[in-house]
Amino acid sequence: MVETAALTLRDYRTDVKPIWCPGCGDFGVLSSTHKALVQLQLRPENVVIASGIGCSSRLPYFVKTYGIHGLHGRSLPLATGMKLARPDLTVLAYGGDGDMFSIGTGHTPHAARRNVDITAVCMDNQIYGLTKAQTSPTSVRGYKSKSTPYGSPDEPLNPVLLALASGASFVARAYSARAKELTDLLIKGIQHKGFAFIHVKSPCVEFINTYDMLDRLVEEMPVDHDPSDLQAAMNLAVTEEKVHVGVFYESERPVYEEVAHSWFKPTDFDADAFFRRF
Repeated sequence: MVETAALTLRDYRTDVKPIWCPGCGDFGVLSSTHKALVQLQLRPENVVIASGIGCSSRLPYFVKTYGIHGLHGRSLPLATGMKLARPDLTVLAYGGDGDMFSIGTGHTPHAARRNVDITAVCMDNQIYGLTKAQTSPTSVRGYKSKSTPYGSPDEPLNPVLLALASGASFVARAYSARAKELTDLLIKGIQHKGFAFIHVKSPCVEFINTYDMLDRLVEEMPVDHDPSDLQAAMNLAVTEEKVHVGVFYESERPVYEEVAHSWFKPTDFDADAFFRRF
C-alpha cells in the first residue's frame, strides 16, 4: 500500500494573488482557511467553497479546491444544493455582512433552521467595501457614509443573535487578527455535524478601520459560559459589552441532507420519468 504524503499549505494555495487592500481582515480569514484545511488533511478535490458578491466573496479564487463565485447573497443556496447533491463533500460558504444579512438575509435563517451540514463564514467589516463605503446592515447607529451622510438611523443587526434564533446548531465568533483562534474555530465548524455559523470580525482598513477598537474590545468567552445552553448563548449575544470570541452554542440534531436522502437515493431518481409528468 502506497502511503499518501501529508498535505501542506502549498496544496491549498492557488497562483491567483488576492487583490484586497493591504491590511484587510479577509487576509486573516484566507490564511486561517488554508491552515484549517491543512490540519484537517482534507483532500482539495473533496472540498467546495461557495461565495456571493463582495470583497470577501473573492475568496474561492485563492483556495485550491472546487469553488463557485455566485450571485450576490446566494452563497448559502449554492452550498445547500451542493451538499444535497454530494453529501460526501465538505462544503463551505463565505460572504460578507451585506451578502449574508442584506440581499441574502432570506437565505441565512432557512439554512440554519434546516441544519444543512455546511460551514458558513460571515466576514463582517460593517460596511460595503466593494462598492466604496455605503452603510451595511451591521454598521453602528449614527455612522456617516456615502449612503447615510447624516448618520445611519438604523439599529445594527446582530449576526450571532440571528443565527441562534434561526436554529443554527453551531454558532461562534472570531476576530481576523487572531489567526490561531480563527483557525481553531474553522476546524470546529467544519467538524461539526450540522449548520455551523462563524461570525468573523474582519475590519476594512480603507474605509472604516476598526482594529484599534476591536483590539480593546475582543476578549475570550466567559469561563463559565455553557455552549450547550441556548438561552445563555442568546442572553450573552444580547447583553455583551465586549466582543466575545469563541463558541456561543453547539448542539447535535439530524442534518437536512441525511433526512432528505433517507426518502430516496439519488441513484433511484429517473429524470426522464420526472420530466414526462410535465
